[in-house]
Amino acid sequence: MQPERLIIFDTTLRDGEQCPGASMNNKEKLEIARQLSLLKVDVIEAGFPVASPGDFESVRQIAKEIKGSSVAGLARALEKDIEAAARALEKAESPRIHIFLSTSKLHRDHKLQKGKDEIIQMAVDAVKFGRKFCDDIEFSPEDASRTEPEFLAEVVEAVIDAGAGTVNIPDTVGYSVPTQFGQLIRSLKQNVPNIDQAIISVHCHNDLGMAVANSLEAIKEGARQVECTINGIGERAGNAAMEEIVMALKTRKDFFGVDTKIDTRHIITCSRLVSSLTGFFVQRNKAIVGKNAFAHESGVHQDGFLKKKDTYEIMNPQDIGLESSELVLGKHSGRNALSKKIEAMGYQVTQEELDRVFAGFKLLADQKKEVFDEDIVALIQKRKFTDEELNTYTLEKVQGTFESGTTPGATVTLKSRDGKVHTETGQGDGPVDAMYNAIDHITGMTCKLLDYQVMSKTRGKDAQGEVTVRVLHENREVLGKGTGVNTVEASAEAYVNAVNKLLVKTKSGPVGGGEIQGP
Repeated sequence: MQPERLIIFDTTLRDGEQCPGASMNNKEKLEIARQLSLLKVDVIEAGFPVASPGDFESVRQIAKEIKGSSVAGLARALEKDIEAAARALEKAESPRIHIFLSTSKLHRDHKLQKGKDEIIQMAVDAVKFGRKFCDDIEFSPEDASRTEPEFLAEVVEAVIDAGAGTVNIPDTVGYSVPTQFGQLIRSLKQNVPNIDQAIISVHCHNDLGMAVANSLEAIKEGARQVECTINGIGERAGNAAMEEIVMALKTRKDFFGVDTKIDTRHIITCSRLVSSLTGFFVQRNKAIVGKNAFAHESGVHQDGFLKKKDTYEIMNPQDIGLESSELVLGKHSGRNALSKKIEAMGYQVTQEELDRVFAGFKLLADQKKEVFDEDIVALIQKRKFTDEELNTYTLEKVQGTFESGTTPGATVTLKSRDGKVHTETGQGDGPVDAMYNAIDHITGMTCKLLDYQVMSKTRGKDAQGEVTVRVLHENREVLGKGTGVNTVEASAEAYVNAVNKLLVKTKSGPVGGGEIQGP
């Protein structure tokens, strides 16, 4: 018998971006949307159009370009939100408006201060208003898992009658456990007369570490859409991880009897892209996409694995895009070889971007004996997503004096956009602090360093390091990144990258004020 198909609704660009510190620019969001399209995601929730002009423009660009996947925009049960979503989705091949409204007693009493009848009327009116612009309407009763089951059934029935084709049941604060959440889905199927006229979706948060387990239990009980994110990023402890759900269904098709149309070979590329652009590193032991997910160190495990892979490996690493062999690139490789490699890795680059990556590749190849796949990915991230035309300063040179028992000092040379060269010397508690103080002298800015991380992007003693910094200046927090074999220089690049972002004028904040969240 042919397995039933599960709809994968990816909300990396909306709920994932709400993760503190994970803000992305429009160019980065579009690149992730392209990767999600290659993954063959059914629905891409591109953002919250009413939240800001930047979010609106991001949704508009994604809706205009992406083909083959539905593009969704989130909206509260307010006409201005729904109109903004509709305008942003005008050019979408398959638009969807996703409307949400709180339904739990806690939210009704303290957040909305409205009664049950008012909530149902608001929900119905919002869905009907949305149908004026779009046939594909999804409705989410926010905090559904803590809503009284009888009232939740009333809301679901009402919005389906009003025209919602998908009803999403969010475990908004990750409060449910699998048995309880499965029972909730079962009760809706039993007690909502028109439930067969809509697809039941679930959106589970990971506050208690059960987002994936709750989602899989819901699938067993009849949910046919799951809302999830790459690497499980999202509000607080995050969302259900798409890669874990998809590979659980693929690996245990015998148990779940449900399939997806996801092209799993693009999972690892998408995971690495999201990790790099958000600055959130994937833990080594993370299921499916962690560095150790397909690694075997124990002698007993290695012996069994060499005799028969199935003894200690339940998935084929090639299924998620990992290769047992790799194309080795070195300093004698040409532009065409690099271009083909980038294409094979699933990236799209313009001629100008390829030129920048190739220039960086040649410099790196002179420093390293062998350039690995991870090196190429790091170069793409460094060159492709740097808006060089917006840079106020570029790093020219850094020189330090670091000796035990003395105060570290550093001399930094920056070139400004007008071509002028600026050199300053700084001292600090350590070499990085000294460099950053020197940069502050040049730029005239005083930034507070909130976070500093160095992570090896590749292999060996000559591996590239990626430095990620978070800095605060006048209540603005930005992320800066630098990559290179010389991690001291990469540290300076990361700080200069953050300063350049601070110096670029930003668009206005959320429309209407206040904090806006979603399911």
